[in-house]
Amino acid sequence: MLGAIGLDERHEAAYRALVSIGAAEVADLAHRLALPEPDTERALRRLERQGLAAQSSSRAGRWVAAPPAVALGALLTQHRHQLEQAELAAVLLAEEYRAEAAEPAVHDLIEVVTGASAVAHRFLQLQLGATEEVCALVTGQPVAVTGRENEAEDRAASRGVAYRVVIEREVLIQPTGLTELAAALGRQERVRVTERVPTKLVIADRALAMVPLTGRGAGPAALVVHASGLLESLMGLFEAVWREGLPLRLGTDGAVREDGLPGPDPTDLEILSLLLAGMTDASVAKQLDLGLRTVQRRVKGLMELSGVTTRLQLGWHAYERGWVARGPGG
Repeated sequence: MLGAIGLDERHEAAYRALVSIGAAEVADLAHRLALPEPDTERALRRLERQGLAAQSSSRAGRWVAAPPAVALGALLTQHRHQLEQAELAAVLLAEEYRAEAAEPAVHDLIEVVTGASAVAHRFLQLQLGATEEVCALVTGQPVAVTGRENEAEDRAASRGVAYRVVIEREVLIQPTGLTELAAALGRQERVRVTERVPTKLVIADRALAMVPLTGRGAGPAALVVHASGLLESLMGLFEAVWREGLPLRLGTDGAVREDGLPGPDPTDLEILSLLLAGMTDASVAKQLDLGLRTVQRRVKGLMELSGVTTRLQLGWHAYERGWVARGPGG
């Protein structure tokens, strides 16, 4: 519990024992801790250097505990200051990096990470560095990191980082699949399911992505992609898979359930057809005897449903989904 301020388990145990009895001889404390006396004395010397224990001035060989509120408070203040200094240094280094990488060389845009440990570490690092959103495609066969190992997801979500995740259906039949999904939905993550995900993929803040490179017979390896045209393509891949997925939700009984995506109603389809025919919002409203704001609200709703940001994209999506028929030669 006190590891954050530099105490390992042995030193913490020694301090706790000393606090509980107030003062003790080395031999008595060693017996209580089930440690050799030399090890106990070394632990006390360490506590003395950190201001947590002191030798009694009235009795040689006797050690007393420093009051926790005072001693631990001083250590906490010291570590807070060190963390603030480290945070400031990180900000300055990030600014320096951005300045130097204004026009990065092509080879600086891609990293190759090899080995299970290195891949897992980079994966956790990517999530811990996210500040806004993590997007992920999850296959039924993890490369080097499983959901159970991914404690970084809990930590990132607790900091307010949003998660959008698409899983392939095979994940639902994995031994721990539903348990991990329920935990993710409980953290307010948005999760969708599709029959097949093209590749495992993680993107942090639309600025850094990670995709596997593992081939048959090869050890785990991954490609880390920095801001570039390739990253934009990977983001486009994610958005395309996201639009095709069906949302998952957590029921009141704690079970994971699949929702069907609602489709456009007949009025939506009429509006789409007229807009794709070249009519303006005002003309569509007049043609269908609707208010202009109603037409605009419905178009906005269709864009949100489709996961697109422009009306041109909405038109393509409507054709692909069969909401409207293509014209002759389309």
